[in-house]
Amino acid sequence: MTHYTCPVCHRQHEDLPHIGSDRPVHFWDVAEEERERRIKLTSDTCEIDEKYFFIRGVIEIPVFDYPQGFGFGVWVSHKEENYRAYLERPDSADIGPFFGWLCTRISYYDRDTELLKTMAHYRGAGLRPSIVLEPCEHPLAIDQQNGISLGKALEIVHFYSDRQTEKSAS
Repeated sequence: MTHYTCPVCHRQHEDLPHIGSDRPVHFWDVAEEERERRIKLTSDTCEIDEKYFFIRGVIEIPVFDYPQGFGFGVWVSHKEENYRAYLERPDSADIGPFFGWLCTRISYYDRDTELLKTMAHYRGAGLRPSIVLEPCEHPLAIDQQNGISLGKALEIVHFYSDRQTEKSAS
């Protein structure tokens, strides 16, 4: 286990936590009173109206001078046939990669992350798919390609944890 002093909060931490979204952004477009009828949601998949299909994966970002990467748990869209292939063999590395649109807003970035082009690479072994962004000028894609400092990774973690603390306090 790695210990470090956080440059944001100045406390001692073990390991670098990852950030994740438990629903694709499209979930929120369905009226609350209709969700139970129209949405099938698990921790790894989501179907809306038996027409829109999403899988959960991880955008992994290398962290300089740190033994592990940093991850964003995200949702990406899939064509129905690719989604069904995943449902039939959820623990297989022998499917894909499949194209999809990023369906998660990562609000740390000033530019919207929704609908960035992705490829979902299936890994098997109980791991969620690795989501690779198509190279572009979006800061998230650049971070995935080039890596980030541990300080920036911690800044991102605190961006989200501080927002949770503010919500809890209100």
